[in-house]
Amino acid sequence: MPQRTVLIVLFDGVQSLDVTGPLEVFAGAEKQWPGSYRIRTASLGGAPVRTSSGLTLVPDAALTAEPDPHTLLVPGGQGTRLPDPELTEWLRAHGPRAERLVSVCTGAVRLAQAGLLDGRRATTHWAYCDSLARNHPAVDIDPDPIYVRDGHIATSAGVTSGIDLALALVEEDLDRETALTVARHLVVFLRRPGNQAQFSAQLAAQTARREPLREVQRWITEHPDADLSVEALAARALLSPRHFARAFHAETGMTPGRYVDRVRLEHARRLLEDTADGVEEISRASGYGTPEAMRRAFVKALGAAPAEYRRRFRPTAPAR
Repeated sequence: MPQRTVLIVLFDGVQSLDVTGPLEVFAGAEKQWPGSYRIRTASLGGAPVRTSSGLTLVPDAALTAEPDPHTLLVPGGQGTRLPDPELTEWLRAHGPRAERLVSVCTGAVRLAQAGLLDGRRATTHWAYCDSLARNHPAVDIDPDPIYVRDGHIATSAGVTSGIDLALALVEEDLDRETALTVARHLVVFLRRPGNQAQFSAQLAAQTARREPLREVQRWITEHPDADLSVEALAARALLSPRHFARAFHAETGMTPGRYVDRVRLEHARRLLEDTADGVEEISRASGYGTPEAMRRAFVKALGAAPAEYRRRFRPTAPAR
């Protein structure tokens, strides 16, 4: 088994979890397969850095002293908001030499500043997707997934998605059982699929200010198989359908229909991943009514039919 060097770039204002989350994943895999990974941290000049939370990290070496790694990982954090010409130049020179280039959260900003994401599809923390797209129009920003793979470059969304991406890389490098064991030790899911939304339907929409509308939001989440037409929901809120639709959109940022679609899709995905229920049963429980209606919704939103989604993303039972 070839040893893969993982080099994690450190800088002042880095987010500590963007560093330690993936590091713990690769270190856990190394414990199972000694010699599989060589994990290094480095900063400009080899100087200690202070994270955005005030933690001081002491790197293993200076960036200029490290040979080109197999995996070059650039974390994010508040420090990415400030330009760093020296680090940008180092990334521009050494990024293309890595066999795998990875960013966590706003680490994608560092890669974009170095021109390493031009012509690529990428993601970052949802709060920074718009600014990244605006400042780097040559990059195809996808704000929805928790991580994106485009050739040898992988970018991930906020904080914990770096763990998801690292687990996927370990599974790719070694095997699923190794990734599963690491996930168990870290008490996280083995793998959230990369195309999973960065946040749930409930978080994607704002919480309504008025109690009747908040109650409707809760009702939708708890009863995806109910009649969730605008008329039925408006009646629950004691509003006219027109007033309800206008108020719901104004307070949540999306139409009632869009919110219902997201809740039903999320509910169906969870059942496909976590249960052995049949597609017909899940389609009824999620409010689609028929397997065909659910299939159309999945293909439109995820590019995969329910059966294919389950095959790809439902965790297998651990060996006993």
